[in-house]
Amino acid sequence: MLKQQLRQQLQQKLSPQQIQLIRLLELPAIELEEKVKHELEENPALEEGKDVPEDDFDTAEHTDPDDRDNTEGGESDADLDLSLGDYMSEDDIPEYKLQEIRERSEKKEDIPFSVSESLNEFLIQQLRLRNLPEKEMKTAEYIIGNIDDDGYLRRDLGAIADDLVFQAGLDVEEKDIYPILQIIQDFEPYGVGARNLQECLLIQLQKKEQTPETRIAIRILTDYFEEFTRKHYDKILRGLNISEETLKKSIREITLLDPKPGIAWGGTMETAMSQIIPDFIVDSNNGEITLSMNNRGIPDLRINQEYVDMFHDYTSNKANQTSDRKNAVQFVKQKLDSAQCFIDAVKQRQETLQRTMEAIIYLQKDFFLTGDESSLHPMILKDVAERSGYDISTISRVSNSKYVQTNFGIYPLKYFFSESMQTDSGEEISTREVKKIVKEHVDNEDKRKPLTDEELAAILKEKGYVIARRTVAKYREQLGIPVARLRKEI
Repeated sequence: MLKQQLRQQLQQKLSPQQIQLIRLLELPAIELEEKVKHELEENPALEEGKDVPEDDFDTAEHTDPDDRDNTEGGESDADLDLSLGDYMSEDDIPEYKLQEIRERSEKKEDIPFSVSESLNEFLIQQLRLRNLPEKEMKTAEYIIGNIDDDGYLRRDLGAIADDLVFQAGLDVEEKDIYPILQIIQDFEPYGVGARNLQECLLIQLQKKEQTPETRIAIRILTDYFEEFTRKHYDKILRGLNISEETLKKSIREITLLDPKPGIAWGGTMETAMSQIIPDFIVDSNNGEITLSMNNRGIPDLRINQEYVDMFHDYTSNKANQTSDRKNAVQFVKQKLDSAQCFIDAVKQRQETLQRTMEAIIYLQKDFFLTGDESSLHPMILKDVAERSGYDISTISRVSNSKYVQTNFGIYPLKYFFSESMQTDSGEEISTREVKKIVKEHVDNEDKRKPLTDEELAAILKEKGYVIARRTVAKYREQLGIPVARLRKEI
């Protein structure tokens, strides 16, 4: 039996303009610069330059009601005339670059983090010194391209063989890749190209002078790697039948190795080519704080005057209103709409970032004046949202991948966010302060008898921070500190 039902449903949909703004909010300064360049290349109606005086856009609208039905498959003439009016107003080509609060901040240099040579480039240089056949050379280049920032090859050799067949057209089997990988593993820095930590450490040990301690260390990593990582030294002593002194020397050989050999070379080529460019510049002087936006790589944008003139010609000369002409104007209108939307989105992005950073400065004023980490107050996304007037999701997007340059260094915006907790006296403090205490005590602990989470909780309680053991464990993990058993040294 068929039934007809009527259901009313309320849905929230984002407009294309809102979607574009969301995407721009998530971009850091250097990526926004690339996005602007891309838009300038793709849209001829968008160009660099200051605002054009209003007189240049002054024109009369020409609307003939009888012509409204003459547009074939598109908008009416009235619609086109109205669109023309939209682009002939000075307000519609706004100046989106926010005014710098101080002109001297324009001269302040950025402090980019970059490297001169990437790990990939360094490995390729060494590969060029090997006299390999063309097929093996291309295979080696592809393997190097898959080595990550830490210097590891984390992809399966079978998957690399499949890629070489389908993407590079090289008929290479998995068994043919391993000998080439061994060649790369012979390159500096030693340990590069390893597929796991065990292999990375073994490669480095095999490159060292083979002393008795080194040979024992190789046996430990080969036969007792799990026991070593879990610090079950008694099992290693019994299994290898060695003295405790010999075990100490061998373990010292291992602990001196580099578990991430690629880090010293700045990671991959993508990492090497990137820079951390601050989106904000905060300057404090004599108790005063000034904020400026880092817009130096972003040009002024405006609507292309030639495209506006095409609209003007269409509305002022009825003789040119052929079908082809109307189709061309429809194309021009689409480009003008896209250009205007992009300009407005960039302007709104800059305003949103400005207000958000002003809210953060207001809430963390003490830090921007002193640079003292202990002066950071508890602050969550909701606090900034309430201060700036934006939604929490907007604050989250703004704070992601953005950096601020201060008198004390460059910080990610996420650095200023932390939860709060209360001391036994009722005072509200940042969890960052508690983590700092945990780290200090772990750094200064007796490594032969490291502090457990229960002992750390007791220490914090003595200082007035009543925290459960599981909370201490959470903070310890966030700091990247292993459990007491794994911190123990023999």
